[in-house]
Parts: sequence; structure tokens; C-alpha cells
Amino acid sequence: MKRATPHPTISVSGLLAIKKIASKDNKPSADEASQAWAAIPVPICPVCAGATDWFDVVDFNKNGSEPRGVFLPLAGRPVYYARCSGCGFCFAPALHRWSAQDMASRIYNADYAVVDPDYIEVRPKASADMLCGMFAQLAGSDVPHLDYGSGSGRLSELLQERGWRSISYDPFVPDSRAPDPGRRFGLITAFEVFEHVADVQALMDFLEDHLAPDGLLVFSTLLSDGAIQPGKRLDWWYACPRNGHISLFSKKSLTLLLQRCGIHGFASSGSGFHIACRERWPHWAQHLISNGQQ
Repeated sequence: MKRATPHPTISVSGLLAIKKIASKDNKPSADEASQAWAAIPVPICPVCAGATDWFDVVDFNKNGSEPRGVFLPLAGRPVYYARCSGCGFCFAPALHRWSAQDMASRIYNADYAVVDPDYIEVRPKASADMLCGMFAQLAGSDVPHLDYGSGSGRLSELLQERGWRSISYDPFVPDSRAPDPGRRFGLITAFEVFEHVADVQALMDFLEDHLAPDGLLVFSTLLSDGAIQPGKRLDWWYACPRNGHISLFSKKSLTLLLQRCGIHGFASSGSGFHIACRERWPHWAQHLISNGQQ
């Protein structure tokens, strides 16, 4: 079932009122200011459809390499984040409305490697080593693997070299081909992907369509629990619009999203590594259960 998430837009009258308030030559009354801000609708939560509040604002050039000392000049483009009081999902509504072309030209462009240098080779190699260590049985097996949000497809290339039946797909890569509707995979990976997704319900529809009944979903995204809190500024390094981090999940919001598309058996580690299954745990991953990782 496809799900649509409405995104209210700012009315023309609201924009004009804000411009009037912002004018140096105009000193609005308290009533005028209240009416202008009231004209800006607060979006509903894309995960649970609950009420949200405007949480904080950061500059567009806030990036994920700042902990490494990479600070870009201020872009002068404010990016507002809203937060759901019910499930804790935090997101950037304006960037959620960007087209794929906007994302490609403004975020996933030639400068992207400056703010995420690991995506080219370091992360794919580390992911390949981890997967081969966890699921050694898949080398030479008939279990199909899909790497979703794969970028250049480097992870699949490395796994193919080790005997895996692996393909890749990234909706932001122009020549990347989506798997045929209904084609099922025993393993789907999505490393550092969920935080980039604007339409989280469409992502769930995709996973629901392509994950086998006994399939396993292995993915990574940092959880916001403890990092995003009411009354605290949004200074978490992971909230970085220049990297395309526009959807920040709490454990509650992520669990709810997965359960709504029939994905259960969800387990997380403190580092942001997650495993989930649909109807049953695959036989080639039974050792994870015995090791207490389910």
C-alpha cells in the first residue's frame, strides 16, 4: 500500500506578513507579529502523523565532517528542523520537499566528498568486511543481496568479488536501475541511508516490496536519543543538512516506522547499527540469535 504524507506550504499572505515584520522601517505590533507567525503551518510528522513543533535552525553548510575540523563558510541559508513530540522524529521540512534534481545539484554534487570522504572507499570496504564476517555462508550461495542507497555501487562490487549475488540501487544516481517490482532479496543493506530519505513512507513501501518473507534488513543510522532533547539547541553533529541529513530518527520513531510495514525482530546497537527481519529469521543468520544479537 502506498502512503502519502502531506506537507503544508507557507501561504503568500504569511510570507508578506513576515517580510513586513522583517523590514527595518516597520515596527509591528505584538498582534501583527503573532498573526504572521501563526500563518506558517507546522508540518505533521511523516512517521506517525502526529503533531510537531519547530525545533531549531542551522545553516545549510553545517556538515558531518565538522568533528574532523572541516568547517565550510556559512551559506546564509537557514534550514529549520521540526520535531514530533509523540515519536521524537526530527526532520527538515523544506528539504523534504526538494526534488531529486535539487538534491543532486545542491547536496550530492562534486563537492560532496569534502563533507563525507568515507563514502567513496572507506565505508564500502568496511561494510564489505563486516558483512563477510557476519554472513560468510552467503559467499557462493543463491541468496540475493541488494545494497540500497549504494552511491557508486562500490559495496556490491566488493561483495561480487567475494562470491556474493549482490546488486546495488541508489535513487539519487541517474544511471542506477531499480530492481523490478516484486523482486525479492534475502538480504537488503542500507548503510547511512535512512537519514537522507525525505519520503520515509516510500522507503518502507520499497522495502516491503523487495524484502523476502525470511529476509534480513541490515542498516545503519545514528539514533537521536539523548542528542536531541526539548530545551536544548540542535548542536548534534549528525544534524547536518550539507550532507543531506534531513531525517533524524529516535529509537521509537524508527521502530514504529519499521513495524508499520511489517518488519519486526528489530535490534539496535548503541553505535547506530540495526538488524530487522520480516516474518522469520533466515537460517543463515541463526548464529546471531544464539549470540544474543537479535
